[in-house]
Amino acid sequence: MTASVMVSLRVGASPMRAFKAFTDDIGQWWVHDPLFMLTPKGDGRLRFEPGEGGRLVTTLPDGSEFEVGRITVWKPGERLALTWRQATFTPEQSTHLDVRFEAIGDETRVTVEHRGWDTIPQRHVARHGFELLLFQRRQVDHWRALLASLENALSDNRQERRPAS
Repeated sequence: MTASVMVSLRVGASPMRAFKAFTDDIGQWWVHDPLFMLTPKGDGRLRFEPGEGGRLVTTLPDGSEFEVGRITVWKPGERLALTWRQATFTPEQSTHLDVRFEAIGDETRVTVEHRGWDTIPQRHVARHGFELLLFQRRQVDHWRALLASLENALSDNRQERRPAS
């Protein structure tokens, strides 16, 4: 797997809090994008089963579950890595997601690297017929929107915890 997209965003939280929001609250901040649906029925509600060997699963409106990926690295406050599949992938097809959390002063840089899209054929429904470079640009836009949603969720949580004046 060589082709990747990488997106970083600073959030106003500690690395541990950013990691917990990314993993514990993914069902709240994940934004559905019709171009990058996890299953033909949509994205459902995502949740992590913590720890190496755990899973990222989505529960669809009909109650069925789809395993998006298996966790390969679980280091709270530092790094999360997992395989990543869409429901339309064949059993041997997958990509890889790597998320890092790095303290930068009072903030945390969250960096998402999504690798392996060059292993998914251009004609595959997940690629929408896009040439690899254009597909990667669309993926960057998608991950930017997702990280912005994570940042908003963290900001909302900070405001909820502030004492009333």
